Amino acid sequence: MHISSAFNYSSSISLNPKYLHLFPKFVLRNVRTTITAKSSNEDDDVRGSGTTARGRRLLKVREEKRKREYDRLHNYPSWAKVLEDAAKNDVELRNVLGDSIGKPEQMRQKVEDRIRKKGRDFHKAKTGSVVAFKVTFRDFSPVGSNIWFKLYGPPSDRDVDLIGSVIQSWYVLGRLGAYNSSNLQLANASMEYNPLYDADKGFSVMPSSFHDIGDVEFQDNWGRVWVDIGTSDYFALDVLLNCLTVLSSEYLGIQQVVFGGRSMGDWEEGMKNPEDGYKYFKI
Repeated sequence: MHISSAFNYSSSISLNPKYLHLFPKFVLRNVRTTITAKSSNEDDDVRGSGTTARGRRLLKVREEKRKREYDRLHNYPSWAKVLEDAAKNDVELRNVLGDSIGKPEQMRQKVEDRIRKKGRDFHKAKTGSVVAFKVTFRDFSPVGSNIWFKLYGPPSDRDVDLIGSVIQSWYVLGRLGAYNSSNLQLANASMEYNPLYDADKGFSVMPSSFHDIGDVEFQDNWGRVWVDIGTSDYFALDVLLNCLTVLSSEYLGIQQVVFGGRSMGDWEEGMKNPEDGYKYFKI
C-alpha cells in the first residue's frame, strides 16, 4: 500500500516490461500508466544511430573532395583552362608548365618566369607585317656589295634561320645560272597552246652565274649579306624581293631593304659577340 501512495494517480510513467513483476496487480490496476515497451531491435537502432570517429572523418573527406571538384568545375580560372588546352598540342608550352598543370597559381608563376627570361621573343610579332617594306639603293655594285635588312625588332634564332634559308636558296639558284635573261623562252609565250621550247638555244646562250656570297649577319634589328652576283642579270634582285615580300608579310616583318651602303643603323664592324646581339646564318 505504501507503493501505491507514492504515485500520483494522474501521472503517466514508462516501465520496462521486465520490471512489471515487481509491482502488485492492484497498483497496476489503479494507476494510469503508459508503458512503452522497448524491443531489442529498437535498442540496437538507438545504439547504432550515432556516428563513429572514423565515419565522421570519411564523411569530411568526401565533402572536401566534392567541394574541390565543384571549385574546379565552377571557379577554375578561364585563363588556366585555356593554357591547359593549348599545352595539349604545344610541346614547348607543355614543357614550360611542367607539373604545375591543374594548379593555377603555379602555372601563372611558371609563365611569368618564362616571359622574364625570354620576354623579347614573347612580345615580338611572329605573323609578319601588313605594311610593305621600303626598298632603296645606295651605290649598289653587282660585283660586291651588301644587302641590308631592317626588321621591326631583334630576330629570334628562328627568324635568322628563315632569312638565311631564303638567301641561301636564292644564291644556289644563282650559282646554277637561273637568272639569265638571255633564255626566257616561256616568259612571253602563250600557254593556251602547247608552247615549243628550243633546248639547243637554251644550251647555247651565254651562261650567267653568281660568283660569291657571305654569311647572313645580324646586329640587333639590322641584318646584312655581302653578295657578288657575277654575270647574273639584275632580275635576280626582283626574284629576291619577291621572296622577301612574302617572308615579311607571312612570317617575320621587314621594315626596309637597302642595296649597297657601307653601314646602317648602329652597325659596328668586328662586333661578333652573341651577348651583344650578334647572330649569323652560315651560307
